[in-house]
Amino acid sequence: MANTLLIGPEAALPTTVGTASSFSQATLVRVVNTEASAVRLVTLLDSDFQGISSISMPAGTVEYIEKKPNDLLLAASANVKGAKVGFTN
Repeated sequence: MANTLLIGPEAALPTTVGTASSFSQATLVRVVNTEASAVRLVTLLDSDFQGISSISMPAGTVEYIEKKPNDLLLAASANVKGAKVGFTN
């Protein structure tokens, strides 16, 4: 079973394209929707702020998003948090 290695601090995902974050060049980001009931959209952008993909995260859920170091994340609410992580054995 893999364990989660905490590499960076948890922070709110930015909510606008111009402020999207790479989470310190992370290749794996743990994302949690802390909303009580709202589904929130999380968007992955390339380094030129062009959309790559997006997912809807139900309230209270956690996802691990694998990305390229220069790719950026943003969310529809600052109640979506992210942290740079890795996996260990």
